[in-house]
Amino acid sequence: MSATVLLVDSDPSNCASWEALLAGQGYDVVAARSGGAALSLCPSLQPDLVLLNNLLPDSHGLEVCRRLKDDPRNCLTPVVMLSPTDNSCFASKALEVGAEAFWGQPSTPWESLGRVQSMLKKKNHIDEQAESAIFSLARSLEARDPLEGGHGARVSSNAVRFGKSLGLSEADLDTLRIGGLVHDVGKLGIPDAILSKPGLLDLEETRIVEQHPIVGEQMCRPVKSFRHVLPLIRHHHERMNGTGYPDRLSGEQIPLLVRIIQIADICDALTSDRSYRQTLPIPNALVVLYEEANRGWLDEGLVNQFAAIAGRSARSAA
Repeated sequence: MSATVLLVDSDPSNCASWEALLAGQGYDVVAARSGGAALSLCPSLQPDLVLLNNLLPDSHGLEVCRRLKDDPRNCLTPVVMLSPTDNSCFASKALEVGAEAFWGQPSTPWESLGRVQSMLKKKNHIDEQAESAIFSLARSLEARDPLEGGHGARVSSNAVRFGKSLGLSEADLDTLRIGGLVHDVGKLGIPDAILSKPGLLDLEETRIVEQHPIVGEQMCRPVKSFRHVLPLIRHHHERMNGTGYPDRLSGEQIPLLVRIIQIADICDALTSDRSYRQTLPIPNALVVLYEEANRGWLDEGLVNQFAAIAGRSARSAA
């Protein structure tokens, strides 16, 4: 995946120079001509680097930098302040508002390119550390409840196996692998008393539980390698008839990979011990999946295909 650079500069000639330099090296360059445009664009674009000129038509670059870094969606995105002159006082202020660096006028275009490449290497290292931390958090979630142990790994494995049977690409299979492992990471925000409650949840407890897909997405959003996984984290509790959560998606609004994860997730929950229910054998779990498909909750075609695979596996194991 090529790196994306958000260039915030109102000067067309500056933009053209940066775009020619970076695009020629295979980077994706997106230009924003004002501070407001940068603030609006950055959270959705999730660039790998922001090059921010201090001179903007609608706001001071330092203020834009501060607001970018105050947004948790941009917390891992490095922001570099640019100025045509070297100014130690301004450089100090840039660092105070959260910029990773201050760059004055480079002597050559190749110096500029070297600076960008160095900053992106640092960003990759930060992403790797954050990715490792999220995987560790997902494992610690399962350690909180012995009945949840191995759930993410099993969902991951079964989703990938199902995806292979459907002829999905390696990229999609990798998304399923990661998504299965971290889809429930947002449950870290749920108190143990609710997470392990043996009986039915009340309305307030249900509301708290239904926040975990949003929390999980917010945790993973800043990490580049998780960007394709975000829909699986946020939407694995949606339903085909629009009665799921958190966004009430329905039908084809729910991506195929999410529908695959849903089935693998529910099947593993049914065939594992829970505080509120004992393990169901595979045939009984498949009956539940068919019932949920008939209610309009799951993709009926995918349930049929999953059942055929699970049935063969169960017969082989027997």
